[in-house]
Amino acid sequence: MDKIIELKNVSFRYSDEETEVIKNLNLDFYEGQFTCVLGHNGSGKSTMAKLINALLVPTQGEVISYGFKTSDEANEIKIRRNIGMVFQNPDNQIVATIVEDDVAFGPENLGIPREEIRQRVDEALKLVDMYEYRKHEPHRLSGGQKQRVAIAGVIAMKTGCIVLDEPTAMLDPKGRREVMDALLKLKNDLGISIILVTHFMDEAVKADRVVVMNDGEVCLDGTPADVFTNTELLKSIGLSVPKPLELAIELRKSGVNIGGTPLTAEDFVKEYKEFTKNRG
Repeated sequence: MDKIIELKNVSFRYSDEETEVIKNLNLDFYEGQFTCVLGHNGSGKSTMAKLINALLVPTQGEVISYGFKTSDEANEIKIRRNIGMVFQNPDNQIVATIVEDDVAFGPENLGIPREEIRQRVDEALKLVDMYEYRKHEPHRLSGGQKQRVAIAGVIAMKTGCIVLDEPTAMLDPKGRREVMDALLKLKNDLGISIILVTHFMDEAVKADRVVVMNDGEVCLDGTPADVFTNTELLKSIGLSVPKPLELAIELRKSGVNIGGTPLTAEDFVKEYKEFTKNRG
């Protein structure tokens, strides 16, 4: 896979804080990969996301996004044409009174011809299953629907990568599922690179790669199965493990030796059936 984002010896300190939020961070992201970034509040994960998109500039070190240094103001537009950003509260990103007008806002500001904008808007809304709501008022939509409209706005910009900073934190379970389904569709169908900052373990298990941050540094980096086997380390930094794995661990303590690393309910059922078959 091609490298699209590089953080080289990056440190960052907010002007009103004495301590660094990001500490000598070295981290790369790759084309077509779904990466989930985990960490407790204050771990630096949201700050890292903003550094990628040039919303923040490193105090030290260098961030290179799609070949452009984020420290050079002249590169901001080039970077944001390649990397779209979706925030926690979709209301902060919705600027129009009609859904399709909101999705068209970004392409219009790029000077895209009207005919192409129409095509981009329709395609983007269909990809996130919001096409039938194109004439609706955004404020009448559910939280999950609003977030999918925000994602459609980024898709319409034709970015190769989408960075999402806790986009499901304010949503109910149904809204969270809607957003995750949309992200997986974008990754699988279009090959869009996804960088998802979250604190939900059930979202992380669906990623190709999980990066765990603690106190501004990376403490774990690997596949979901690799990362979540480090249960003691995760708990020591205030994180949990997926519920199916947690249940398997508790059952093992009581003598029910379920094998593998079940990260989803389906995985757990499979391993439990295997355990009962072997036992019989």
